[in-house]
Amino acid sequence: MPQALTLAEARAFLRVADPAEDTLLTLLIDAAEARVAAAAGVALAPSSPAPLRLAVLILVAQAFAAREGGEPPLSLVEPWLAPFRKARL
Repeated sequence: MPQALTLAEARAFLRVADPAEDTLLTLLIDAAEARVAAAAGVALAPSSPAPLRLAVLILVAQAFAAREGGEPPLSLVEPWLAPFRKARL
């Protein structure tokens, strides 16, 4: 499955210049995309709407920061996901 977010986009968003972080960033992108796709009930692709791609970036940034003890609230992505959530019966 192609990533909706590229490694280059994540590196630019996080301002990470060191390619030594690429393996970790790729793992975080995959995990964040899976979480956003499940929450929104859609498959992500490079052409996905900006709010979903931003939600992935935010989750990647949170997870990247958390590795050094930072814990930003995950609720930051909820406003970006809400319009895409499918109604649960």
